[in-house]
Amino acid sequence: MANLLDLTPDVDLKKLAEEHKNSAIVLNFWAAWAKACDQMNDVFAELAKKYTTLKFIKIEAEKFPDICESFEIAAVPAFIILKNGKISDRVDGANAPELTTTISKYAKATADPTIKYSSDQSKATRKVDLNTHLKELINSSPVMAFIKGTPSQPRCGFSRQIVEILNDHKVKFGSFDILTDEEVRQGLKEYSKWPTYPQVYINGELIGGLDVVKEMIDNGEFQSMISNIANSET
Repeated sequence: MANLLDLTPDVDLKKLAEEHKNSAIVLNFWAAWAKACDQMNDVFAELAKKYTTLKFIKIEAEKFPDICESFEIAAVPAFIILKNGKISDRVDGANAPELTTTISKYAKATADPTIKYSSDQSKATRKVDLNTHLKELINSSPVMAFIKGTPSQPRCGFSRQIVEILNDHKVKFGSFDILTDEEVRQGLKEYSKWPTYPQVYINGELIGGLDVVKEMIDNGEFQSMISNIANSET
């Protein structure tokens, strides 16, 4: 299929995105060892056959670590939708229904330019509403961890380490899987001015990510903060 290709070192992804700026490009990050990718690769190929107005590109993650890092790919399969050279949407994990729905939306918008990618609600109003939602999430527990996956099934190594640290220190914490809500995932990075995950908050204040938490443990600051929370609850 002309609209489906495997990324190779001689293909310039940025140039390709520029050439197809009037339509969407769907990137499929996969790995040969990940069984979940087998099924999703088949789904990806079928969607490429159906939506010929879009460009579909398979990227073997381990061969292109720099590209994976630039798109914050922490686990495969993962799918990125580019529009005008920028990330417009993403689907993480082997979620065929969500991927199909998302790609269908962009295919329809390409066929009919009058279709909007999002609602007509103003950006300013959406931002206020989102910030209110983010604040509520952050304050939903004295210790709150925004991670990829769940405490019982983390979806990246950094998130797994944060969960292990909190459990090792017997910290009661709430969590939010940022892979389940792209608006929260992107909005929280802007809200907190912290570009990566996981993010840990104590009493509504951002502590930082994995490296910061480890540093605070080394100097005893983390244990002191946790102790203060425990004392305030008794």
